[in-house]
Amino acid sequence: MKRLGIVSAAIISVVMLATSAFAQDLNKGWDAYEAGDYATALQEFRPLAGQGNAYAQTNLGFMYESGQGVPQDYAEAVKWYRMAAEQGNALGQTNLGVMHEKGKGVPKGYAEAVEWYRLAAEQGHASAQTNLGVMYDKGQGVLQDNVLAHMWYNLGAANGSKNGPKNRDSIAEEMTREDISKAQSMASECMSSDYKNCGY
Repeated sequence: MKRLGIVSAAIISVVMLATSAFAQDLNKGWDAYEAGDYATALQEFRPLAGQGNAYAQTNLGFMYESGQGVPQDYAEAVKWYRMAAEQGNALGQTNLGVMHEKGKGVPKGYAEAVEWYRLAAEQGHASAQTNLGVMYDKGQGVLQDNVLAHMWYNLGAANGSKNGPKNRDSIAEEMTREDISKAQSMASECMSSDYKNCGY
C-alpha cells in the first residue's frame, strides 16, 4: 500500500509575535491571504520577511511555491523557506525538506530532505514527523527501516498529522508484533524525552 507524505505544508503559520507591530502586520497579511487578497498579503509579508521574521518568510515562500499573487517560482520559495528554516522555524524546515525531496527549486536530494525534516520533527512538527517516516519507509536519504518509519508515523499521528495514522497502520501490516512493540516503545521514549532520544 502506498504511504502518503505531505506534498507541502499547506497551512501557513500565524503566530503572535513579541512586538505588537509585527503581530498586527503579520495578522493583517494573514487576514488578506485568507480573503484571497494576495496583493495585500504580499505587501504585509514582504517587509517583515526582509526584516528577518521567520513566519513572514515561510508565508512568502509558500506564496511563491504555489504562485499566489506572484508568478510561481520554486527557487524564490526555497530562498524564503531557507531563511526561515535557518532560524529554526519548523514549518520553514518542513517545506524546505519537501522542496529537496521533490527537487523543486533545488536539485533533488533525499539526504538534505531528511536533515530538514529531522530538525522540524524534533520540534514536534507533525507533518515533518510523517514525512520523515516516509523517508525511512522508502529508504530515501536513510537506510530503509520499518521500525523507525512506524515510530515517526506514530509520532506524527499523535501530533495531528492526517497521514500519520494511515501510514502507521499500513506499515504495521508488514511488521512483526515484536517490531511494532519496539516502534511503539521508541515513540513513547522519543516523546517523553522531548524528542532528544528518538531511535535506537
